[in-house]
Amino acid sequence: MGLLIKATQTLPIGTAYAVWTGIGAVGTVLVGIFVFKEPVTFLRLLFLITLIGSIIGLKAVS
Repeated sequence: MGLLIKATQTLPIGTAYAVWTGIGAVGTVLVGIFVFKEPVTFLRLLFLITLIGSIIGLKAVS
C-alpha cells in the first residue's frame, strides 16, 4: 500500500489504481502458472500480454 500511496503523488489516482490492480492480476496469474502448474493456453497468454500492454500504455500517457 505504501508504494500505491507513493505512486499517487505523481500519477492520477485512477491510473495509479489501474496499474496497481493490473500488476496484482499479472502476478496472480504467473503464480498460478509457475507454482500451481495451471495450464498455459494461447488465450490466457494473449490476454495476459494485452493486460501488460494496457498497464504500460496507461503509465505512458499519464
